[in-house]
Amino acid sequence: MASAQRIVAIIVAAGTGVRAGGSVPKQFARIAGRPMIGYSFDAFAAHPAIAETIVVVAEGQQPLAIGALGKGSRVVVGGATRRESVANGLAAIGDATHVLIHDAARPFLSAAVIDSLVDALKTRDAAVPVLPVIDTLAHGSVLLGDVVPRADLNRVQTPQAFSIEALRAAHAVWPADEEATDDAQMVRRLGVGVALVQGSAMLEKVTHPEDFAAAEARVAYETRTAMGFDVHRLEVGEELWLGGVLIPHDKGLSGHSDADVALHALTDALLGTIAAGDIGTHFPPSDPQWKGADSAQFLQHAAKLIADKRGRIDFVDLTIMCEAPKIGPHRTAMTARIADLLGLSLDRVSVKATTTERLGFTGRGEGIAAQAVATVRVPGASA
Repeated sequence: MASAQRIVAIIVAAGTGVRAGGSVPKQFARIAGRPMIGYSFDAFAAHPAIAETIVVVAEGQQPLAIGALGKGSRVVVGGATRRESVANGLAAIGDATHVLIHDAARPFLSAAVIDSLVDALKTRDAAVPVLPVIDTLAHGSVLLGDVVPRADLNRVQTPQAFSIEALRAAHAVWPADEEATDDAQMVRRLGVGVALVQGSAMLEKVTHPEDFAAAEARVAYETRTAMGFDVHRLEVGEELWLGGVLIPHDKGLSGHSDADVALHALTDALLGTIAAGDIGTHFPPSDPQWKGADSAQFLQHAAKLIADKRGRIDFVDLTIMCEAPKIGPHRTAMTARIADLLGLSLDRVSVKATTTERLGFTGRGEGIAAQAVATVRVPGASA
């Protein structure tokens, strides 16, 4: 074995993903707000033993890959079969001594699995992660047949690890009219011993539409709740915007932007869930560009910051405090507008109103206050 290892990872992502449905190939479909391929790509990129990660995609999928992984990622065009795609990846790895071949459809790759494979390569030319078969296996298509002994049966996963010499030799002699299910099968035909290392239940393959729901459930989330509160003065001659809706009234709210106190409170609540400051941090009233601005853009900015963290908004609750105007006739329009701005269903947006029994500045009709609570989910540290 070579004394100085240079290990390169190849992620095979050249499939069409038709069994998974959706508008894009499954490797680029989103799991918990993130393209599936990004999970394993980042796992390799973060591992100190992996010198480089190459992604193999089908012709025409390069923009999808760059969009999912960033402009600095290295993308290679694959072939008509998985075997040809791996061969194209091997041709691009330069002076690597070893390679890990991984399927993009197994997104949740742990550092522990990579560690085991890298360690195995110190003494062997090939290694694969496996899990024991725990279900009863039996022959039969209509009626149950004989049970298959499972004592030495394993479920083979990826990534699969090889010395470059062994894998290239296997590809060189493999019949062009025969397809292999994986690369380990190919090197075994050469007589190369393939070591078994501990696999992971997290490496389940995502193939069918229902698999995406199971994959979402594997992502570790934490739930966060935050509150927002805002007040604006009522003045004659101003328009009254509340909850993104223009409401007829003899007075309007005064402020640097359109002074939509409801959307401001919602914006602060959303920003609070990711500890991103308040609305003034992002849109300071001293900045003339926000003079008269539509507060909808403030709310959508906060939502985008959550999405950038792969977070999800689960629910927002808004309470508007004023004596007038009456909010009831406009509640449906406000709910619909907020739901549209945040990309939520109507049942995830609550809009309520109350008076202060003519007490305080709201009771005297001097201003309107709003309080909002937002609940979001963001990936936790283990995601």
